[in-house]
Amino acid sequence: MSSSKAKKERRRLVLDIPDRLPVPIVDNHTHISPDPAVGLDGDAPVQNTDDAGNLRMPVLLATLRDGMAKAGVRAAISSGCEVPMLEFTHDLARDVPEIWAALAIHPNDAALHAGVREVAPDGLEPHVDPWHDELSLDDAVAKVAQLSADPCVVAIGETGLDYFRTGDNGKQAQQDAFRAHIALAKELGKPLQIHDRDAHADVIDILLADGAPERTVFHCFSGGREMAQLCAEHGWYASFAGPLTYGPNVELQEAFDAMPDNLILVETDAPYLTPVPFRGHPNVAWGVGYTVRFMAQRRGTRLEDWCSIIDNNTRNVYGI
Repeated sequence: MSSSKAKKERRRLVLDIPDRLPVPIVDNHTHISPDPAVGLDGDAPVQNTDDAGNLRMPVLLATLRDGMAKAGVRAAISSGCEVPMLEFTHDLARDVPEIWAALAIHPNDAALHAGVREVAPDGLEPHVDPWHDELSLDDAVAKVAQLSADPCVVAIGETGLDYFRTGDNGKQAQQDAFRAHIALAKELGKPLQIHDRDAHADVIDILLADGAPERTVFHCFSGGREMAQLCAEHGWYASFAGPLTYGPNVELQEAFDAMPDNLILVETDAPYLTPVPFRGHPNVAWGVGYTVRFMAQRRGTRLEDWCSIIDNNTRNVYGI
């Protein structure tokens, strides 16, 4: 088999369902798509990317729910963070007992709704969809606010700043949107899930200036020990995903070490950031079982005790 064909075949796989956790936990941040790419029975067509080349959720909903149950993942919070996903994610959480919703306008989408069209620092042209032109940034955030009043929406997110995918012209729009979401989370009394990429200082400055919501979560925490200590000082939660399990990520692992037990959460960010030993394959909510095992081992804590800590933290943040 050629190397290119082998790579294509490898990307069709999803990670195995891990052994059931002794205490069920919640994947506190994932992305469930309305257009699943492949059923594990092999009957569905295999295609792990959308037309823009983005990874899509790789399993059917029934398969996802079954795998979560087998792995001891009692629930998952799915983030809808672009306009077409808002109602879908809300309705999914309303109708499926194991699924809850977090809603927001992603910072990269915020810049597009504000009319910013620029090549990003990563060198990519912005992918502009019709809804970016149809809705202003204020109107998009208003749609988030309308849907987020429902109890099935347990968080506002992911919102924040992303200076990797948006250049200088988009920074102001991202900051405006972040501030609007902070205000919304406080108005509704709901947790805030933060997306922070290459923007640690500005994210923290805005949180301190505007006043962070009582329950603030750094989704897919990517800072170092100093930032972890700052989060601990302010009572902000750090949610760790698959990258924590990657050997070279020493700085991230040291940040995990610096966080107190009661401020740690776990997530997949599926279909992205798949943990070891399945890095490179599309991720699924049950993959949180691998990350939480890595956490317990690094902490030197019995898996049962660590899962209880994580589950208690999740209940404290989201009430689920």
